[in-house]
Amino acid sequence: MAYPYVPPVQNKFLTVKIADVSTAGQVFVAPGFNGRVRKITTVLNGAISTANAGLAAKIGGGAVAGGTITIAQSGSAAGNIDTCIPTGANNFTDSEAIEIETDGASSTAAEVIVTLELEPA
Repeated sequence: MAYPYVPPVQNKFLTVKIADVSTAGQVFVAPGFNGRVRKITTVLNGAISTANAGLAAKIGGGAVAGGTITIAQSGSAAGNIDTCIPTGANNFTDSEAIEIETDGASSTAAEVIVTLELEPA
């Protein structure tokens, strides 16, 4: 993908906060329309330690292909950005929730903000 990346005008952006990426759990967002996940971007709000933090996107409980992000522990700091471009199983309906799951493998509490770029159907 060439930069600067300019998303299509019709695309919508939803942001969700994971309070602590170092604690296993998940957050959910309900887009309220039919579409597909085009891109997932995270920004770390503090350093993590011990291990990398893994995030995985799911729709209706099923894994989004190419929808995983690894937040590297080595060199981690507030402001680090990571992205992924889903490659399949990324369509959703207005009645499905999009889930972002953290594996909790890292230590040191750190907030992560997740931005989903969604393309309406």
